[in-house]
Amino acid sequence: MKAPKGKHIFGTVKVGEKGQIVIPKDARDIFDIHPGDSLVVLGDEATGLAIMKNDVFLSQVASAIFQRKPVSEPEESWPEPGETSFDEIKERAEQRAKE
Repeated sequence: MKAPKGKHIFGTVKVGEKGQIVIPKDARDIFDIHPGDSLVVLGDEATGLAIMKNDVFLSQVASAIFQRKPVSEPEESWPEPGETSFDEIKERAEQRAKE
């Protein structure tokens, strides 16, 4: 079965004695990761870890802060941990940033 467009499974990696992992070459190529790049590691105890390039993460945070419109209606509530997946929360945050 073919993965949906933009979705990838890169395989497994082993954690070394110093807690290091090797990012698979295909993943580095697709996400343009090079030696010396800074990455942000995010974690959710219910769903796991996510790794993003630092510049992409900061761009998304800045966009969410500086492009945010004044709220004219009550803030929506975010789900408690375990109620939804990381992908759903990410999509929700991206949608809010676009508004």
